[in-house]
Amino acid sequence: MRFHDRRTAGRELGLRLMEWASEGELPRVVVLALPRGGVPVAAEVARALGAPLDVLVARKIGLPGRPETGIGAVVADDPPLFDRRTLVMLGLDEDRLVRDVAREREELRRRALLYRGDLSTPDVEDRTVILVDDGLATGATARAALRHLRRRGPARLVLAVPVGAPEAAAAMREEADDVVCLRQPPDFMAVGFWYDDFEQVTDDEVVEVLNERRAALPPGG
Repeated sequence: MRFHDRRTAGRELGLRLMEWASEGELPRVVVLALPRGGVPVAAEVARALGAPLDVLVARKIGLPGRPETGIGAVVADDPPLFDRRTLVMLGLDEDRLVRDVAREREELRRRALLYRGDLSTPDVEDRTVILVDDGLATGATARAALRHLRRRGPARLVLAVPVGAPEAAAAMREEADDVVCLRQPPDFMAVGFWYDDFEQVTDDEVVEVLNERRAALPPGG
């Protein structure tokens, strides 16, 4: 069963998480989106929970010649995290990917400055953190993001996505305290296949959504 668009998927995800919130399972919650595609999804989750919304900018490191296939990812100033098994299988080593990593890190910094400006990064220590994306394919980016957040000391770390490959969702349970994945089709293929409307989210849309959510909450909310 496909989602109409990312907003629709986010509302379904928000309803699932509201069940947890109503039972007191999501105290001091903050919602973090993986931009760009995760932002409209996360906006609906944050709205449902009455929670603050921010972004955690991460960049996928793609397979040379097939950039859509993630073999690793980079977050903030962390060292790149690679899928070692894939590197060995393809006969690749990190030295061959230095330029790719540098390029993605440069784009990461550009986006972080554009989306967050001079705002400080959200404090996640001792909070419930819900990391949201529009889907989970290989899980490379989500894994790097979850490990980055884990080092910052959240009380509970939740990965929430509308759809994902079953094997990737299972693997993420090693990284997050909880994984919420509404659809796990055995014939997954690709994230975009499970949306009627999967138009690319623009930088302007990300900034607009973030500003809208920030304005909806009282200072310190």
